[in-house]
Amino acid sequence: MSQPFLPDLAPIEYRGPESTEPLAYRFYDAGRELLGKTMAEHLRIAVCYWHSFCWPGSDVFGDGTFERPWMGRGDPPLELAECKLAAAFELFEKLGVPFFTFHDRDIAPEGASPAETRSNLDHMIALAEAAMERSGVGLLWGTANLFGHPRYAAGAATNPDPEVFAWAAHQVKQALEATHRLGGANYVLWGGREGYDTLLNTDMRREIEQLGRFMQLVVEHKHKIGFAGTLLIEPKPMEPTKHQYDFDSAAVHAFLRKFGLEGEVKLNIEVNHATLAGHSFQHEIEYALANDLFGSLDINRGDPLLGWDTDQFPNSAEESTLALHSILRGGGLASGGFNFDAKLRRQSIDAEDLLHAHVGGIDTLARGLLNAVRMLEDGELDALREERYAGWSAGLGKAILAGELDLAALSRRVDEAGLEPEPVSGRQEQLENLVNRYL
Repeated sequence: MSQPFLPDLAPIEYRGPESTEPLAYRFYDAGRELLGKTMAEHLRIAVCYWHSFCWPGSDVFGDGTFERPWMGRGDPPLELAECKLAAAFELFEKLGVPFFTFHDRDIAPEGASPAETRSNLDHMIALAEAAMERSGVGLLWGTANLFGHPRYAAGAATNPDPEVFAWAAHQVKQALEATHRLGGANYVLWGGREGYDTLLNTDMRREIEQLGRFMQLVVEHKHKIGFAGTLLIEPKPMEPTKHQYDFDSAAVHAFLRKFGLEGEVKLNIEVNHATLAGHSFQHEIEYALANDLFGSLDINRGDPLLGWDTDQFPNSAEESTLALHSILRGGGLASGGFNFDAKLRRQSIDAEDLLHAHVGGIDTLARGLLNAVRMLEDGELDALREERYAGWSAGLGKAILAGELDLAALSRRVDEAGLEPEPVSGRQEQLENLVNRYL
């Protein structure tokens, strides 16, 4: 199990747009400077542990198709976890990415008791710490798996059994402290089963109150241990539950306001979760930016012909261009990054396929960044948008926003000035054509 995972494959290098080498970056030139930052600093790319190293290639109709050395049966679980860690860092280094992400159960197996589970995690975190020191790869964020074990069948924080709530708190405490130990830039809370399958057995008010208290406890512990990273909630509308309480960015925003968590928690936005909620990725980013909730991103895509979370690697230059244009206009990434929460297709069984998938996805992001920078520097799109709202920067619009006119005063203005506003073109087709010039 100590053999290299990708022994015959060299580290991925930037070769330029004209390259036909399948395992080379055509657009991602990590050290290239754009708008005062390197491409690596703009994108802050991370590889996720779970899909790349834990998922066996199974689906609801069939068993796993991947044969990885650390997926062997009958071997000691910690030995398998050590093999998986070595393979993970081999991939991180060959891709040249600056970050990775993990769930606690991705990196360390659950033991026969809470004490053994804690010991397993401590052991593997120490090995991860050494691997990070050697490789220079950092931790974008950690999280806890509060959805996989049967104890969480009815949710974690929202479970009708307070003992399950206590177990979830116990698990998050350890995962948050492990993230802190590894210098993680963020910690993510995803309510994998914080929702319901049927309202017939659900007290929604009670469950939301439980979830709010849980989040307050996490915030309190973050400050207690001195974790300086950002706490993030990841919205998702459904799956595996029928409805999840973190449905989309707006739902999470309302939840944070209800429990006094604004300023303490931001959003980790995923492409496929946005589309499942009936939104575009860009919409969710814009909503987060408009409400000071923007934190980090999970980058992937769904299949428009399939109605579930397929988590495919991104390949749309248009989608990445629009997302990055919004992000750059909003000030760029702070502690967040682009995490590849994406998995191979079930028939892509070779270890080399992991490299092909990430290279293509990273290049898609890099191409979007280059396009977005050009759009910003040219300024035409932003100028047309500003022109549309120009009336709010002076005169009547400015007076309305300043609170200088009440409803009666506005009514008098219409009567006295004989206001007869005419519709103005929104220029949608022109703007769509403008964006296409950059793709």
